[in-house]
Amino acid sequence: MLSELKYVFDYVSGKDIAGRHFNVFPDDTFLVSFPRSGNTWTRFLVGNLIRPNTPITFLNVESVIPDINALSNHYLDHYPRPRLLKSHEHFHPRYRKLIYIARDPRDVALSHYNWQRKRQEIDDQFPLDQYISRFIAGNIAGWGSWGEHVLSWMATWHNDPDFLLLQYEAMLADPVRELGRVATFLGIEATHERLATAVDRSSAENMRKMEKDQGGEWVATKTSRKDIPFVGKAKKGNWRSLLSESSIEQIESAWGPLMNTLGYELTRHPCPALQPPFIELGDWRARHNQSHM
Repeated sequence: MLSELKYVFDYVSGKDIAGRHFNVFPDDTFLVSFPRSGNTWTRFLVGNLIRPNTPITFLNVESVIPDINALSNHYLDHYPRPRLLKSHEHFHPRYRKLIYIARDPRDVALSHYNWQRKRQEIDDQFPLDQYISRFIAGNIAGWGSWGEHVLSWMATWHNDPDFLLLQYEAMLADPVRELGRVATFLGIEATHERLATAVDRSSAENMRKMEKDQGGEWVATKTSRKDIPFVGKAKKGNWRSLLSESSIEQIESAWGPLMNTLGYELTRHPCPALQPPFIELGDWRARHNQSHM
């Protein structure tokens, strides 16, 4: 009885963070990534695309593309459909349509290291090489490893028309083109001007300015350190000057074939691209979805 009352209280008061367990509807679309892979930037890009008359800020982004790992079941249950939702979860068969964002794990590791410093989950003096070992093992923040996360989605959604793979590096190189791919995927007819405006509003410079003014109120950063920015340098390849050779070797040894499959250049001897049984796993996902309809 007490547990049932607590559930009702948490639900009504908005304390039951949705996370992995919430009501998924057939018309939901998800923005999914391993943390620190460019998900928030993508939310701003897509938000500015679908709401061209209302620029996205840290104060309204949750009302446009809600974060299931920051908001409650009660909030999401009452959010207007169709919903576009942010998620960091690994594969879940209930997700029917999604955009997956991948980023070079060597840069992800650095960004996540600074993110955990910002959240005061590790000390500033925590050795980076030791952190990399934890990162590879998946012993950080409860998300598992980068390789497990990426593969859980890529293997089960390979060649599915309801799956769009974005790569952070391609978005940096040509954000208008990549946002155009998103618009097509979402069924939005967007002019070049509309795409360019969304990209400009979502620039790293503009996001940094907004973070300074609004970071203290945004759900993801309001309790974190203010001397470490949430919005990073928005560059690729920072790992080349900041990671030790041994850390680079560890990451590439752990995920070389997957990195090669995604087009990330390896510093050590080339290895073959990954060749998992994508089709069989995709068929399994289709059968699993049909059995739960």
